[in-house]
Order: sequence, then structure tokens, then C-alpha cells
Amino acid sequence: MPLPSVVALDILFSMPAVPSHAHLLQDCQQLYELLVGCQQLSIEKHSTQIVSLSLEIPPIDPLAALEVIGCRSQLYFYFEKGGKSEALAAVGAALSFTTFGTGRFAQVRDFIRSCQNRTFSLGALHLPFAGPHFFCSFTFFPDVEASEKDFPAATVFLPRWQVARRKNSCVLVANLALAPDTNLETLSRHTWLLLQKLSLANYRLTDAAANTEKIYKNFLLNDSDKFQTAVRSALDSIQANHYKKIVLASTIDALAETRFQVIPSLHNLRRLHPDCYIFGTGNGKGKNFIGASPERLVHIHNQVLVTDALAGSAPRGKTAAEDKEIGERLLKDEKERHEHQIVIDFIVERLSHLGLVPQLSLPARLLKLSNIQHLWTPIIAQVPTDVSILEIVAELHPTPAVAGFPREISCQEIRRYETFDRGLYAAPLGWIDRFGNGEFIVGIRSATIEGERARLYAGAGIVEGSIPEKELAEVKLKLQALLKALV
Repeated sequence: MPLPSVVALDILFSMPAVPSHAHLLQDCQQLYELLVGCQQLSIEKHSTQIVSLSLEIPPIDPLAALEVIGCRSQLYFYFEKGGKSEALAAVGAALSFTTFGTGRFAQVRDFIRSCQNRTFSLGALHLPFAGPHFFCSFTFFPDVEASEKDFPAATVFLPRWQVARRKNSCVLVANLALAPDTNLETLSRHTWLLLQKLSLANYRLTDAAANTEKIYKNFLLNDSDKFQTAVRSALDSIQANHYKKIVLASTIDALAETRFQVIPSLHNLRRLHPDCYIFGTGNGKGKNFIGASPERLVHIHNQVLVTDALAGSAPRGKTAAEDKEIGERLLKDEKERHEHQIVIDFIVERLSHLGLVPQLSLPARLLKLSNIQHLWTPIIAQVPTDVSILEIVAELHPTPAVAGFPREISCQEIRRYETFDRGLYAAPLGWIDRFGNGEFIVGIRSATIEGERARLYAGAGIVEGSIPEKELAEVKLKLQALLKALV
């Protein structure tokens, strides 16, 4: 979108050459003058417009930046790609939207497009993650009418602040909503102060901050007997050809003596699970959802899609030899390979439904994580320009890896068997940039935390040949690993 006024253009192009790490703007007065020029468009159109300023700053830890800005009473989103030296932190909302129902993905897409039509971007737009990004979270089921403290069925927001880092490149993005009556002096002053705070100091979290052991009043694996009973019942239904697979989850409810700390817990998760996606989001009303997911739902960059078929699991071995032996058994296990193939077939069918031509990286390989290993098949496809990432998310969610197959029947059965609301568990979370690039993961190996209370989620895929005791052991393995990270 073009800059809205001659004044803004004059300010932008009259700036002196500055080092690559310095601000686009040199002082608060210059920021104010830029916003005055930009506000003219909102006055002319009688509507709020967005200025997105991207500034290169010295490398800082985005998770530490999240702590500096503060996220307890604001919408926030944290996303770290384990092993890739890549992380994003987004805090506050310049604009936001919530909805529910089966049309939620399309409504979020339309909201993003509407925002983009009234957003113009300035600054170091050549940097990775520069420019406006939209952060999205969806619940597992679409018909969730959330109470005041819960997560809505769909949430999307353009953050007030975003700090992103890829290796040694770090960008700070400020998205400023300018209404015709916005007090620009106040907005400029507050914006400038935080710009200085973030860009002039090198904030880092230390491991010592995350090593505190949590003291629990109690924690309880909910309904272990019911879980095994549900598995046996599901196996009867599979034997009767009612469905081929269902994913059943269980939870741990933990009550601590002190409040759970979101940022140190996220820091623990990234240390303990370096090969996973570390994520966290909050509804601004005290409820947080965090985790370490191994499962990418979809990644799109320059019209190239990458997704993963991830199903079939086994523990890690205690020695290298034992680990290799377990992995080789997993690759040959008929039950686990059958579960994995169900996911592959589903993804290929859904992508083909959108007109894409999926290409599989065969045969299945092992994805080895800190305490578990999975069968893994990457899938790629070229994406037409008229297909959005949210259309793909809508087609893929939920995959058989987190629901079952056929999808509709398994989702009905999940509601019958599970005694808790999944909320954001096993649902899509991710971001979209101004070009339509983006990445969504599946919110598994996760926990909802609020004050001194936490609920941890994990599931297991049930197919023909599943053994209830082994499925419960797999769930416990996942839950215990997550419990160790919370502080």
C-alpha cells in the first residue's frame, strides 16, 4: 500500500544513511511527524489505518523480549522453531478478531485481508520476519462459544509489538493503529520509549531462571481406568469397521503452591525439547496455552508447501544400540506403519481436493525427539496463488494424527469418550505474513496454565492391534516429559 501523504514521504526519504542496526527514525519527534502524515489517510477515509514499522536491532532473545514487554494482561504469541535459530514473539493487539463455527478459517482469512488493505509498511522490510504478521489460534472443535476466560474457537491478531530473530538477524516490528482521533503525542512517546528499551539492551534469559523445581500440592492423571476402557471400546468399533482409527487423549491436572511462570516454562521446554516447535499463547485474561510440538501442520514459503505425516510412536532407548534397535522395530512394525499410512493417505487426499499435487519423501523415516521417536514422512506441493494457507489449514485440520479416520466419525467418538474439553489442544496455531507465507503447527504435548493450576494434554492413536496398556504408557510418557518443564 502506498504511503498516504507527501509529508510522510518527505520524512522517510530525507533520513540520513544510518548503520544497519539503527532505527528507521532518529528520535521521538521524527516518529511523531511521520505519524502525523500517516494519520491523514485515516482522516480522509474515516477509518483506522495501520502503520507497520520494521527496525533492525541488535540480536536479542525474543522470549526475553516477551518478558520485557510483559504479556500477562495482553494477547501474546510465542513461536520458536527448534534447532533452526528462529523465533518470534508478538505482544498486544493493534487489531484483533474472534469468531466460532465451521466458517471460522474463512472469516479469519477475510479479516486478515481487510487489515492488509489498510496497512502500509516502512523500514527494514528486507529482513526475515519484517512487516506485519498475523498470529492465529484455533480450538480443536469449531463450535466452541468460549466463556470470558477461555480461548475462543478462532483468534487472530496483528500484534502491537513483534520481535523476531533468525540466527543473528533481529527485527523489531511496531504496528500502530491510527484512528482520526488518535492522540499522536501520547502514542509517539510510548512507542519511542519501548523502542529504546528493546533495541538498546541485550536481554537474555539464563538457564538458572528456569531450573526451579515446582512444588505441587497434587497432580493427578485423570481417569486412567476410563482411558483404557475407552481404548478397548474403540478397538471393538474398529473391529466392527465403524472407523479405522481414533486418537484418544488424557490429561494431568496439577495444582502448585505458587503461580506457574509462563516464560521460564517456555525456556525449559526449549532446552528439554530442542527438536520441537516451542509455542505459547495467551488470551489476555490470565489463561495460557504452551507446549513443545513435534508436528508441523503446514509451512508455506514462496508458494511451496511443506507438511508432515507424523504418526506411529516408540520410546527412545537408554543406549545408542537399544535406541537403534527400537527405531528399526518401529520402522517394521505393522500396526505403527498402518497408523502412519492412514495419515499419509488423508493428507494426500485433502491436498488433492484443493488442486495441489503432493510429492512424498518415501520411505518413512524416524523423527527422534528427546524422549520419543515417530514415523515421519515429509510431503511437499506447489501452491497456486489463489489458494491461501488458511484454506489448506481448514482442509487438513484435524488430521488422523490427532483425530482419527474417517474424520467426522472419529470426532464424534472423541466427544463421547473424552471427559474434558480439548480447547486448543491438538489444534492449529501459527502465523501469516503480508505475502501469504506462514507456518502452522499442531498444539500437542501441551498444557493450559492459569495461576496455580495447569492441565496437561497428550494422546495416542488407536488402530487395529493397539494394546490399551501400551497406549496408556505412551500417554504417560508424553505427559511426564511436559510436567518436568513447568515451573
